[in-house]
Amino acid sequence: MKDISLIRADFPILSTSVYGKPLVYFDNAATTQKPLCVLETIQDVYTEYNANIHRGVHAISDRASEEYEKAREKVRSFLNAAHKEEIIFTSGTTGSINAVAFSFGERYISEGDEVVVSHLEHHSNIVPWQMLCERKKARLKVIPMNESGMLVLEEYYKLLSPRTKIVAVTQVSNALGTIQPVSEIISAAHSIGVPVLVDGAQGIQHGITDVQKLDCDFYVFSGHKIYGPAGTGVLYGKNKWLSELPPYQGGGDMVANVTFDKTTYNELPFRFEAGTTNFPGAIGLASALGYVDALGRENIAAREKELLGHAINILTGIPQLRIIGNNGSGISTISFLINGIHPYDTGMILDKLGVAVRTGAHCAQPVMDFYEIEGTVRASLCFYNTIEEINLLGTGIEQVIKMFS
Repeated sequence: MKDISLIRADFPILSTSVYGKPLVYFDNAATTQKPLCVLETIQDVYTEYNANIHRGVHAISDRASEEYEKAREKVRSFLNAAHKEEIIFTSGTTGSINAVAFSFGERYISEGDEVVVSHLEHHSNIVPWQMLCERKKARLKVIPMNESGMLVLEEYYKLLSPRTKIVAVTQVSNALGTIQPVSEIISAAHSIGVPVLVDGAQGIQHGITDVQKLDCDFYVFSGHKIYGPAGTGVLYGKNKWLSELPPYQGGGDMVANVTFDKTTYNELPFRFEAGTTNFPGAIGLASALGYVDALGRENIAAREKELLGHAINILTGIPQLRIIGNNGSGISTISFLINGIHPYDTGMILDKLGVAVRTGAHCAQPVMDFYEIEGTVRASLCFYNTIEEINLLGTGIEQVIKMFS
């Protein structure tokens, strides 16, 4: 991987200041910053070939359509999906999960059926399934977690039954940074013919995801968490499932023929991309994935492992601090509490020191309920962060403790 100073130069926002101090950005689990190549790609779309994709007969529409489909192929390659039509562009992880929950539910879920999620899920992988269960009079079953922030597989196996219709689990906990055994979860579900959706929002940017090797039936992620534009996302689905599911939304481009008597739907992937999609965003997302590939995903993982190790050493050296979940074997995300100090207070003081962290329940309230806490301070690192910035975080925490002592 190239020199860290050159990498940081690719991200203009990292050279800015807040409150007169250099920005230290440790909120990457919420959204990552964008490299120049992504910003320039989006600008190129709007200044050189901004035209609605598909069906156009003029030159810039043809180019926009071509670049959009190149972006789909880039995502396919990045995930190692078998077919390009298995890649659906959406608004993000939330949009992708809602699409599957609605479409799969309409086709396959009946009264008394069961949907399995886990205690670790982000709200976006809980609420859509709850809505489905309420609508269809089905039951939501929950895989329990343990104190280490890991799912209890022995209890998961007991939940699987002939009534189980789908399993939806996170690849990596957004609240804790713990990496879950999704391969084992998928294998067990497949042994009884049950499909699995994997929420890759926190996994896609921290390692190599090969959907064929993983053998998941659906995989979802957001562009803005992997250095791409906000409002972009991906739903990967095996052809055998997508070809059977009814569309989630109706509108232009997802139809083959429309009459007042009957509408027939377009082929994959277009039947799941109703209306004008965020094509500049999708093209920008492809640029982000290209940037990640250029750095090397193995290099990124090694860099982030180094940063995580240093952060764990710094934080465990502070007696008043308690790390929740991640013990250093997860991704480069650490949630913690300081004895007697509310997470919001910690976050606000760190902000005044130029250090951006996330505080609260992180859209994972059941996780907080498990630990009997209101929330945590979450510092999420990525490859463009530095050892020096982690040292500043440690110094900042010491200042917070001193202020409240």
